[in-house]
Amino acid sequence: MPKRILFLSNGHGEDNHSSHIIRSLQELCPDLEIAAMPIVGKGAAYRRIGIPIIGPTQILPSGGFTYMNRLLLLKDMRSGLLNLTWQQLRAVQKYAPTCDLVHATGDQVGQAFAYMSGRPFVSFISPLSALYEDNLALGPIISRLLKSPRCLSVFTRDPFTAENLRKQGLGKVRFGGIPSLDRLLPTGKDLQLKPNIPMVALLPGSRLPEAVRNFKLQLRLARQIFQQAQPVQLRGALVPDLMQQLPEIAEAEGWQCDDGRLFLAELPAAEILCYPDAFNDIVCQTTLVLGMAGLATDQAVALGKPVIQVPGEGPQFTYAFAEAQTRMLGISAQTVGKGPATAATLKLAAQRVAETLEDRAYLQACQHNGRQRLGPPGASYRIAQHLLVFLGESAAAAAAQAAEAQEGKITPA
Repeated sequence: MPKRILFLSNGHGEDNHSSHIIRSLQELCPDLEIAAMPIVGKGAAYRRIGIPIIGPTQILPSGGFTYMNRLLLLKDMRSGLLNLTWQQLRAVQKYAPTCDLVHATGDQVGQAFAYMSGRPFVSFISPLSALYEDNLALGPIISRLLKSPRCLSVFTRDPFTAENLRKQGLGKVRFGGIPSLDRLLPTGKDLQLKPNIPMVALLPGSRLPEAVRNFKLQLRLARQIFQQAQPVQLRGALVPDLMQQLPEIAEAEGWQCDDGRLFLAELPAAEILCYPDAFNDIVCQTTLVLGMAGLATDQAVALGKPVIQVPGEGPQFTYAFAEAQTRMLGISAQTVGKGPATAATLKLAAQRVAETLEDRAYLQACQHNGRQRLGPPGASYRIAQHLLVFLGESAAAAAAQAAEAQEGKITPA
């Protein structure tokens, strides 16, 4: 009988992490039966790779960011949050007894679902980091969940958090990493780049309608950047839904649009090329990132890229979120402004872009900082290999783990 594993996740970034772990699991052990229960949103990352979803899903007003604004929690509750959560939990408790293992990615909500499944589970606490405050205070609820005998192992997103929790006495914790880094490789997309001119990437986020507001803000910032004397080329990595609205967005902000190319008649040098399918190539080749996203910003920093952030209106990318990103990512992330960006904020941010592109020592320091803070690639395989061990697929896992260790990517547990 094939082994069966259920993935739980409570967030869009968490869905993304899990989808990459699943892809690595499928490479290492194709016979596994895998299903998922995304607790927030529709689970698009699972659907893209054909993973069945066992319960109801719904997009709620907060987008999963009620911790950023408690008023959004009230809107979620009016939209049926309590009934949705109850139905999802019942679906998990009905399906989990048929599973050999549960994997939960997220904070205490995802971990609580895993605990209440009644099955052995592995935790990936990807939203939690000791880097925010130099210490991770788990709190009584999640601490009890992670110390449960049914919690077999706990993975963290960064090495510092793993070490911090070990010092607190949580012996089952291991460094995982950012699973999507394993497939963050250039695809050969032609970005039409001119040689010897720095490239700046626009990452406005993936969830609409917030991403529309963010991109409009970035277009205003881009106008300020192009008004400076320093030559620069901008490339936008947009999700397909945002790309479809590009003509309307451009018109609203005074730009002209021609098949993904934005330009300003009054500024001949002002040009932005936008792509719905070139995130990997853009983030790998860029010199600097204008980031208004979560996971995408982490990925850029892990690759050694500096990030400049201007706060938006939210619900995700507010000043509080951007400031927390700055604390977690260290010198690689700079936040300009302390509230929704104004014209003065954008002018200051444009100056910061010019200064950063000229600072060779800082650009070099970002290369070191990214790896030090977020660790090396290999997370999806590190976690997948341990899942196979817990599933009893030890021969396949041991062989894969030995191969990885030989390449110097991981240390065998």
